[in-house]
Amino acid sequence: MRLLVVEDESELADLIAGGLRDQGFAADIALDGETALEKAWTNTYDVIVLDRDLPRVHGDDVCRELLANECGAKILMLTASGEPEQRVDGLNLGADDYLPKPFAFRELVARIRALARRNSAVAPPVIERGGVVVDPGRAQATRDGRSLRLTRKELAVLELLLRADGRVVSAEEMLEQAWDENADPFTNAVRIVIGTLRRKLGKPPVIETVIGRGYVIR
Repeated sequence: MRLLVVEDESELADLIAGGLRDQGFAADIALDGETALEKAWTNTYDVIVLDRDLPRVHGDDVCRELLANECGAKILMLTASGEPEQRVDGLNLGADDYLPKPFAFRELVARIRALARRNSAVAPPVIERGGVVVDPGRAQATRDGRSLRLTRKELAVLELLLRADGRVVSAEEMLEQAWDENADPFTNAVRIVIGTLRRKLGKPPVIETVIGRGYVIR
């Protein structure tokens, strides 16, 4: 799942994005509203965490433009004010959810996961295919009832393959969805993660390589 964190306080932005990456998300950062819009049109995001009080382009205007141009990402607005009027204003702009600062990081993660589920009406919170089960909310995975000890990146790639529901997923799509904007498109990171996943999943193999196209779980 790929996210965009829009926050003008660079230390807070790094803290939020770093925490989200530790949870298995691919998180990009924008420090102002203009950059946020540029990145939103360049990349595909599942959820945009959007601070309201932004330089260059105000967060309210960013929200309006994203909605007017049918960005597709769910929008979670942040604000320093927890007053009901502020929450109502944010939701009236069209934001999907609203979270006042300061907030508990666990609540932010829970709200992001809830919004991502709403992004796809058919995406269940727990995914299963061929005896492989992934519970993203608990960061757990099993195969035929056997617990798998996966890293966050391995879990993110496995979740992506399972959610593809039999569709071939290219290495480029994996880099876009499971890594952030700093990922090197020429890296062999995808191949390495697929290799360790295959080893941990055991036999018979469940991840198939489709030469020239990518990977699939049939």
